[in-house]
Amino acid sequence: MIPSRFVGRDAARARFGARVDRLATFLSECDPLADAVVLALAALPPGEGFRLFSECAAKGVDAVPLAPDALRAFFHETEQTPAWFDPVRAERGRRVFLRYGPLAGIVLGGRSLILGYVSPAGNKPLVFSGRLAAQAPRRLAETGRFVQAIAEPHGTDVGAEGYQITLKVRIMHAQVRRMIELSGKWRPAEWGRPINQHDMAGTTLLFSLAVIDGLRSLGARIDRQEADDYVHLWRVIGRLMGVSAELLPACEADAIALAEVIAATQAPPDDDARALTSALLRVPHEEATTPIERLLARPRAALGGAVTRHLLGAELADELGVPSTPLSAALPLLRGVTRARELVHAIAPGRRERAVDAGLAYWRGVVARALRGRPTGFQPPEGLRGVPRPGPA
Repeated sequence: MIPSRFVGRDAARARFGARVDRLATFLSECDPLADAVVLALAALPPGEGFRLFSECAAKGVDAVPLAPDALRAFFHETEQTPAWFDPVRAERGRRVFLRYGPLAGIVLGGRSLILGYVSPAGNKPLVFSGRLAAQAPRRLAETGRFVQAIAEPHGTDVGAEGYQITLKVRIMHAQVRRMIELSGKWRPAEWGRPINQHDMAGTTLLFSLAVIDGLRSLGARIDRQEADDYVHLWRVIGRLMGVSAELLPACEADAIALAEVIAATQAPPDDDARALTSALLRVPHEEATTPIERLLARPRAALGGAVTRHLLGAELADELGVPSTPLSAALPLLRGVTRARELVHAIAPGRRERAVDAGLAYWRGVVARALRGRPTGFQPPEGLRGVPRPGPA
């Protein structure tokens, strides 16, 4: 049965053919390897399971003799190098992202994350967790930490910090999925399964294609090869996150094709989408702890809203309740500065290389300021909005 969230099928079939029905099946498929790990960890003493998982991620599963069979199956899969992987392309993709530094951060916050709230069904795991509305600054800091780790040199190599965090996020998703499904509050006939393959693939598009499109709309010049390389990097990350190989785009054109089908079969934003968007746009107010920060919070939030309206488009921004603001008049200036910067990089390639280093320093600094010394263990949650953590199966 196709969940009712999958709308406009007839019109979508007329445009895209049989792949529409194939995509629908992924609403009911998840991540068996990660789900098996969560069950195995639940049978261990409190804290021991995640410690074992973390040790496997850092050292390799063969170096952890006490790892249960489910962990061995999981890590034997993730530690393999797929035949399609090209480390040179992945490195180029990493550098494309880094050279835009703060501009990429603006796009992630004002476009990618908010597009992740748009689907009325896809946003429900976030709503169940209660984390974004209540802890938006913390979640943003963790997202920044994830992005910074995978943007480090060789960040997705086996054992690297980006690799470890990616796998911990994957297990966190599996734990959330288990708790939601055991809660009895989930509506599969409407929403499919929580954090399913369809939505996992959509998330990789938010961090890849949506970033490329957003940067271009702000004046960046990213050619087809660079875009393909960046998509290749997220193909690597998507695989580590447990996304089916069938749903991992090999190039920008593949990513566009998948995004178009998803958009054509997705219902309009709901009240939860608007609430999540509002919580994100209020982060400058939530983060402010000093008098000067509280003074600057209002203009920061207003500017964030203006950029968000531009990155989303007026129609979607209106649907999400993102207000119009006079600060939108400043966006042509931002695009002009970006284009001027691109011209300098074109005639002085050394400046582009320095921009990559500056971008990495920017992300390290952003994460340090956001976390303020607090650790980010990416440990699976204990419970969701009054739903207790399930015990051993």
